[in-house]
Amino acid sequence: PVVTSVRADHACPPMSIGCAFAVTSLSATARALRQVRPFRVSTKLAKKGPAVRSLRSSTTMASLDTNPLATWSYGLSATSKDAPDLPRWQSITAEHVRPAITDAVKAVNLEIDAIEKKLSESKTPVSTWEEIMDPLERLSEKLSRPWGVVSHLKGVRDSEDLRKAYDDMQPDVVTASLRIGQSRPVFDALVALSENKQAWANLSSAQKRAVECEVRDATLSGVALDGKEKLRYNEIAKELSALSTAFSNNVLDATKAFEHLCTEKSEVSGLPPSALEQAAQTAQTRGGHTDATPTNGPWMFTLDAPSYMAVRAHAENRALREKTYKAYLTRASEFFEKYAPAKDDDDSVSEKTKPIGNNAPLIEQILSLRLEKAKLLGYDNFAEVSMATKMATLVSAEALLEDIRVKSKPAAERELAAIQAFAKEAGAAEATEGLKQWDVGFWSERLREAKYELKEEDLRPYFQLPAVIDGMFDLAGTLFGIKVEPADGAVEVWHPDVRFFKVLDAATNEPRAYFYLDPYTRPAEKRGGAWMDDVVGRSSAMAAPGELVRLPTAHMVCNGTPPVGKNPSLMTHNEVTTLFHEFGHALQHMLTTENTGPVAGINQVDWDAVELPSQFMENFCYDRKVLRSIGKHHETGEPLPDALFEKLVASKNFGSGTRYLRQCHFAMTDLELHARYAPGAGCDFVFKTEQTIAEKTQLMPSLAEDRFLCGFGHIFSGGYSAGYYSYLWAEVLSADAFGAFEEAGLDDESAVKETGGKFASTVLAMGGGAAPMAVFKAFRGREPNVEALLRHNGLVVASA
Repeated sequence: PVVTSVRADHACPPMSIGCAFAVTSLSATARALRQVRPFRVSTKLAKKGPAVRSLRSSTTMASLDTNPLATWSYGLSATSKDAPDLPRWQSITAEHVRPAITDAVKAVNLEIDAIEKKLSESKTPVSTWEEIMDPLERLSEKLSRPWGVVSHLKGVRDSEDLRKAYDDMQPDVVTASLRIGQSRPVFDALVALSENKQAWANLSSAQKRAVECEVRDATLSGVALDGKEKLRYNEIAKELSALSTAFSNNVLDATKAFEHLCTEKSEVSGLPPSALEQAAQTAQTRGGHTDATPTNGPWMFTLDAPSYMAVRAHAENRALREKTYKAYLTRASEFFEKYAPAKDDDDSVSEKTKPIGNNAPLIEQILSLRLEKAKLLGYDNFAEVSMATKMATLVSAEALLEDIRVKSKPAAERELAAIQAFAKEAGAAEATEGLKQWDVGFWSERLREAKYELKEEDLRPYFQLPAVIDGMFDLAGTLFGIKVEPADGAVEVWHPDVRFFKVLDAATNEPRAYFYLDPYTRPAEKRGGAWMDDVVGRSSAMAAPGELVRLPTAHMVCNGTPPVGKNPSLMTHNEVTTLFHEFGHALQHMLTTENTGPVAGINQVDWDAVELPSQFMENFCYDRKVLRSIGKHHETGEPLPDALFEKLVASKNFGSGTRYLRQCHFAMTDLELHARYAPGAGCDFVFKTEQTIAEKTQLMPSLAEDRFLCGFGHIFSGGYSAGYYSYLWAEVLSADAFGAFEEAGLDDESAVKETGGKFASTVLAMGGGAAPMAVFKAFRGREPNVEALLRHNGLVVASA
């Protein structure tokens, strides 16, 4: 499951937990419920045994035997601990997709037929885990794994050929998903198992939870529907899958299409050297200006996160700020073409730009179909469907949002007033007429610099990616008793920039997991944001011959600042925080000790709890010891000076009110659209609904061309529909969890290790094997409290 973690307060409006897609709580019988990347599933339990193979012609068999996608055996053919059985990313091309996925679809159809036949012929009901769950896992892996590879490559190495192959095969995958998810014999067998007291008593608590989740998810996937209702449900699932893919493609195409070339030094005044270096490099590689230099230009700016955020925060050129802000705000909408018009090759040295799809009508269709699906399932609205698999209810989620909104809005009002006053005092012409949205980020950064005597560029030389990675790994070793070592070259990767690592138990030196890291932005082929996904999960049933368990493998994908010239990647502190965030997700996947695949790691962790370990890890980005470990000057090796550390910590809560009010806006809009919005009035009414929410959550009037929703992939092409509140819900959990370390004493190394061990043995180890509240209470000894979140972010006064 992809945990998209691009947060709305980061450069690329979101979010993982990417863009998000696929959900952590998927199960073998519930794939039809998900609209994005169907069959990107989380169930990872299987019993070793002969697989049911599809019937192939000799010609097809030969081609499949040399197909790197079709021949991957998802961990069953591990040859050594240094070279685990993982996809041959570099070798897989678009031409491999159709034959491999077609064969996988045939295999799972044959296998579900065989499972149902066996169940119908059996004279006794299912009474063991092995009778039903192991066959389901074999089924799951055959399609979810190769399709997951295709989905991943589409996100990190997009091309027209791969996009076409994905789109061509998606209907077949969805159809197979529906076939499995709506298997009544399987559902009845699972229910019978749960109602057999003796058989139930023989299952472990993790197995019981896995079966309960399967039954719940099968119900939500329409297993009880018959006749016309079932046919319509299946039509909706296919339509939603296609619409979400189209939505995501449109956003990516729009992001890639925009470019602005500056030729005069006056146009780039205020931009720091790092931004000018990157812009000159972009002008060379994308614009064909081979003579471009950081000093003399020309400079090309894009909507890619590092470029966009630099312009927004530092460009004195107000017209440039306005253009990039509005282009970003109108991506994939009817207003976008004016910022990236379709042009012939003769009009630009850059790649020919094709017309960008408009997501506005897609939003209306998606909302309408989701509501219709909810009604078919017996719910009043889609929000209720979403909440059926989460910790929160609609009432409790909205209560939390309102509580945070009320506490953050006064702080946000004070922050905006301070920015306006500072701009006016500085003599800014725009302050006289009133700051606009594209001014606030610029003057906010100037105020922060003046107030704390800290510039973002002062920190960047100390946050070189290699040192940040080393320090992050050292922290994980201290907290969780592991070692992370490079294993580059052991397996294939999808791009030369991608790193590969192995995770070892520090006490035994035995491998525990593996992961990839794809750190840099590649706007021509890689979607925006940051996310973590699983490649394979921990499972004793899926162990290779001679092994006790299949070890998990994850990939972490970021869109950070790439190296420029001879310098390594020099990161902003925000990029450092994002990297720690994704590593937190990966740790929960990798450090699970649960061998029951369907609930190992991030599998079946409720969606509104899945951000706990990721947001927890962010807290250490303000810890003195950690910052001195990761902060080393890229030229001198000097650790981050105490003076800079103090300024960074002092500025931590600068803008907290605005940031949390913004998150409330996204989450409240999401719930309103999925709980109360009535589709059918047209696209404009969708945007009017958001504007109504904005009256409570925004301090500046919305622009007429505001089409943020057209780029809101989290809820329209991802796993966060009626679930964006999860970021704040989980942040309550993560802040309270970090509070345990504060109480133990962050300067007390033995106490930190002890508390880290407890966190590892509960939150990380148990994964989805127990309900999130039970997991949290096992670590904290009580239920969570919102006070830590508010205190950490300066929204309440800390108690004496």
